[in-house]
Amino acid sequence: MRTLLIAPYFMAMEDDRKLTAPNESHESLFDSVRPAARQRLEAIQAIVEQRVTDAERCVSYGMPAFRKKKIFFYFASFKNHIGIYPPVTEPAALVNELGPYRGLKGNLIFPHGEPLPIDLIGRVADALARQYAQEANA
Repeated sequence: MRTLLIAPYFMAMEDDRKLTAPNESHESLFDSVRPAARQRLEAIQAIVEQRVTDAERCVSYGMPAFRKKKIFFYFASFKNHIGIYPPVTEPAALVNELGPYRGLKGNLIFPHGEPLPIDLIGRVADALARQYAQEANA
């Protein structure tokens, strides 16, 4: 099975949906990963939709994502981990709590062999939605 990385073909869009392949959805991307990884992706999708109720599903840069006015949350399954992007920059208490999961560029890495901290991921979604809403209104 293909590892969910960047889609092989893209269609440029005029807004923040750049590099989106035609006819892709969360489900079509989930279909391309191992069943265990799919369950993890579906759990992340569910917590984001529960915590940020007005978020819309989309696909950008070959990854499942969520948007409000702007894309604020990307997630994907790789060979050894689930990645969540972009980095969380506030609140400070949450940033500190995310320390063990931080990648080199601030993205979050959740190894496949470890349980997903679903509540923590929900709080990340809340924080990113707020962060990007403030930027969109600035």
